Amino acid sequence: MSKTLFDKVWDSHVVRKVENGPDVFFIDRHLVHEVTSPVAFLGLKNRGIGVMYPNKTFATADHNTPTINQHLPVEDPLSANQLKALKDNAKEFGVLHWGLGHRKNGVVHIVGPENGITLPGATIVCGDSHTSTHGAFGAIAFGIGTSEVEMVLASQCIMQPKPKKMQINVNGELGKGVTPKDVALFIISQLTTSGATGYFVEYAGDVFDKMTMEGRMTVCNLSIEMGARGGIIAPDEKTFTYIQGREFTPKEGDWNKAMEYWKTLKTDKGATFDKVINFDASDIEPMITYGTNPGMGIGISQKVPTAENASEQKDTFIKSLDYMDFSEEDNMIGKKIDYVFLGSCTNGRIEDFRAFTSIVKGRKKAENVTAWLVPGSHVVEDQIKEEGLLDILNEAGFELRQPGCSACLAMNDDKVPAGKYSVSTSNRNFEGRQGPGSRTLLASPLVAAAAAVTGEVTDPREML
Repeated sequence: MSKTLFDKVWDSHVVRKVENGPDVFFIDRHLVHEVTSPVAFLGLKNRGIGVMYPNKTFATADHNTPTINQHLPVEDPLSANQLKALKDNAKEFGVLHWGLGHRKNGVVHIVGPENGITLPGATIVCGDSHTSTHGAFGAIAFGIGTSEVEMVLASQCIMQPKPKKMQINVNGELGKGVTPKDVALFIISQLTTSGATGYFVEYAGDVFDKMTMEGRMTVCNLSIEMGARGGIIAPDEKTFTYIQGREFTPKEGDWNKAMEYWKTLKTDKGATFDKVINFDASDIEPMITYGTNPGMGIGISQKVPTAENASEQKDTFIKSLDYMDFSEEDNMIGKKIDYVFLGSCTNGRIEDFRAFTSIVKGRKKAENVTAWLVPGSHVVEDQIKEEGLLDILNEAGFELRQPGCSACLAMNDDKVPAGKYSVSTSNRNFEGRQGPGSRTLLASPLVAAAAAVTGEVTDPREML
């Protein structure tokens, strides 16, 4: 019987099927951070039980961490308490912990792949919605709630209904200045933020075959923003090359054995999906959002739609434009901006910094722009310095901050002030997402860089 990639990985992890109910589903890798884990660990303590498989759980601090002066005590008491709780819980329950100041510390969905925790055919969960990032490796990865975090800690399993299957094909050649972030934002704009609800998405076609692993991570990261349970891309030689030799990948004979299995992880001919959607790469241009959810995006050269032509319900659309202080049929190009954020689990990798630097090289940061450039890990931070990117950024008037989630979600000190506009490479642009009253325009590192040096929304293709 022909199976999809998703079926192969899912079915091999079902411990027990519940009649007319969810599957008891085994989890290979459990990632935890400081925000969604304290109550889960407290639940274990109250029940007098431990973590079933401590070697399958990995903890890192990222959401509440400051991105400057990380050698100093954390000033915010809530953040400090959560960071301490993660450290104490990891020690008590025997879980590997990369806390603030540790050289392997960083954004959970960046340090996982960096260290070989993320593997093809694995099942991966974390108390964070953007766990879908890890699907870039041919893994089934999705976010879970705090009660489910406790469930996985206690049993290494989760009760989970099997999602439906969707395949999204993008074929053809991407145009100049079009990045994986643009591909993802384009798909979300076409499907809307609920278009993939109830589905697990497999991405296929020329465009994804040609993408780097970092680009694939960006696409899978944003799967959740169209309502999908997660996204997955079949592993290939790029995948195997990326993970080989990393700390937690199989070694020597175990590697060869794993490779035999990993090479079977692809959708069989004749396998069926519940839904198949096709896109042409030539229809995609650099994207930018104009509203208050990731589906409210357009090509950067296009105008804000009218309420009649928008995919959103009319009242939602009008409310969104009112919040953003935009009007129907506005041009996005030329909109003044105040902040630029490069980073997050979506675009905090070395390729994102290379792209950003390619635009700002030989130019200067606009005086009206505050720029937060935040690497996703110390590994990325070191690469930025070793490749000479930091010198170029400094020459252009930019500074590099320390690893963390930063301005993605305003749970730390990096908050965009009320009424200010931010061009952000992160994943969400909800009302107040980057700070109470802040206004967020989601975009790629190239679009962010162009805005950073011009002080307004600018088509990066003019600057490449």
